Amino acid sequence: MCGICGWIDYRHDLGADEHVRTLATMNDTMACRGPDQQGVWAQGPAALCHRRLAVIDIEGGRQPMSLDDDGAPPLRMVYSGETYNFRELREELAAAGHRFRTSSDTEVVLRAHREWGRKDPRDVARRLNGMFAYALWDDAAHELVLVRDRLGIKPLYYYPTPHGVLFGSEPKAILANPEADRTVDAEGLRRALAFVADPANAVFRGMREVPPGCVVRIGRDGHREERYWQLTDTGHSDDVDTTVGHVRELLTDTVQRQLIADVPLCTLLSGGLDSSALTALAAKHVTGTVRSFAVDFAGYAENFTADDARGTPDTPYVHEVAEYVGTHHRDIVLRTEDMMDPAVRAAALHARDLPAGIGDMDTSLYLLFQAVRRESTVALSGESADEVFGGYRDFHDADTVAADTFPWLAGRMMNHDHRDPGPFDRSLWSKLDVPGYVEDQYRAALAEVPELTGPAADDPHERRMREICYLYLTRWLPVLLDRKDRMSMAVGLEVRVPFCDHRLVEYVFGTPWAQKNFDGREKSLLRHATKDLLPDSVVQRVKSPYPSTQDESYAASLRDRVAAILADGDDAPVAPLVDREAVRRRLEAPSGTENQMGARMELERIIDLNSWVRDYDVELAV
Repeated sequence: MCGICGWIDYRHDLGADEHVRTLATMNDTMACRGPDQQGVWAQGPAALCHRRLAVIDIEGGRQPMSLDDDGAPPLRMVYSGETYNFRELREELAAAGHRFRTSSDTEVVLRAHREWGRKDPRDVARRLNGMFAYALWDDAAHELVLVRDRLGIKPLYYYPTPHGVLFGSEPKAILANPEADRTVDAEGLRRALAFVADPANAVFRGMREVPPGCVVRIGRDGHREERYWQLTDTGHSDDVDTTVGHVRELLTDTVQRQLIADVPLCTLLSGGLDSSALTALAAKHVTGTVRSFAVDFAGYAENFTADDARGTPDTPYVHEVAEYVGTHHRDIVLRTEDMMDPAVRAAALHARDLPAGIGDMDTSLYLLFQAVRRESTVALSGESADEVFGGYRDFHDADTVAADTFPWLAGRMMNHDHRDPGPFDRSLWSKLDVPGYVEDQYRAALAEVPELTGPAADDPHERRMREICYLYLTRWLPVLLDRKDRMSMAVGLEVRVPFCDHRLVEYVFGTPWAQKNFDGREKSLLRHATKDLLPDSVVQRVKSPYPSTQDESYAASLRDRVAAILADGDDAPVAPLVDREAVRRRLEAPSGTENQMGARMELERIIDLNSWVRDYDVELAV
């Protein structure tokens, strides 16, 4: 796992001193992603920069890496992530005559481009099983190739310029170059305020993400995006028992592959089905005892109050699984003052580059990962199981399924109405037309959904559930994966997500909804594929999302912070965006209403937006 960035400019020799200084500044923004090693290669119109978190082949995997010993024009690469099938690919390449200098997966991918990517780099990407984002410079073609994994587990941004491109694992690397500006126009602000993934809009004007499952090729004549993977209808014909068995086989193989590391490894354990199943599978295939970690809040379990999202606290289930599986477990217990620490909030915002507005669910994750990193370098997470297997309650709520919009905006998960400006200035909200933006994104997503084939094609409910599954996998999961990546890499922790293995995602996506829900419960396939590994209480537990503090002192602290922002009047960076009277009314509302997710998120968003506009020197062009 690492951070990458770079610069292509066909006008200049980027090896000149003034450009090297700029490159060093860009690379320094990635220091948290790669605390172990750094490297810069610059020659002619191309420059590649790398910050390394050493996980595999500690000494041999240094980057940027060049392939220049086989008589062909050199290839240069900077790589972030992991290729889990690199050993099989290495054997194929060795049989084809390649001689390896290292035991790293980076060299395998680099040589794969020499062997299989001469005509089309997508032919290499299709062979890779993993989470990855990398840049390849072809000396002969004077072309840069940017490649991102199928589901967008690893981030990769690019910023076309009149004479080339800037790229980086995070926007902050690109923004460190004077060729990029920090302008956020109406389109960018729409994206920042909507809970919908959109790779074409990275908020800062002119910046884009490399879309998941895509390759971007940049040459003298400009750039083009080319897709190498997308979800399709697989014509699923397996019965339920066969499907459950194949899910177990895929999970076992995936976990075994993702346990490979030359550094300490652990699991993130929430006491839910997803993380518990991964922890149990990991325990079966490691030598020694698995370490596990869980986040908790001081007094949370003792004073827990059930709500629409969370029916039970995690801690009792966490401890039961840890004892049942036999892990070496540790709870990371957080207090309100930990999460409201200005330095912690600033670190979380800096990690994300954008005002997410979910407060304690960012800061607590950051603090959890920070504590885990003191003992482990790699962690396995259950992220994405809900999107793959249909775990959210919204999948099973008839009104939410029938709503003609993104289900997480209509259902209990967020219940977020974009038609209501909330604390924002009403004239600004009308100008931005966030509801129209969300509607356009929704219609574009629906147009991509692969049609059902076979008997299920005639069932309206099956067709709608295919749409719901597609929406979650392509427009919501990327939001969560980005959050996970940013918070973990901010402290130099590599978090792997076995449920994002593309073979598993393809297989389950192609499975009819009637099988995904065959026992009338959420995540039926996963539950039955792993129930032999877990205590029955966890097998039967109802889905509970990532925890959020219920401490009233946290809500009170939010109110105090927002009141201080209002006291700054027009000098507050967020002032042009908000309706101060509407904000005051919220602050004067009876104590306790902020514990409702939507209302509290409004306060979080004001705080985050205020810090973001100030700290990122954002120019608002709306």
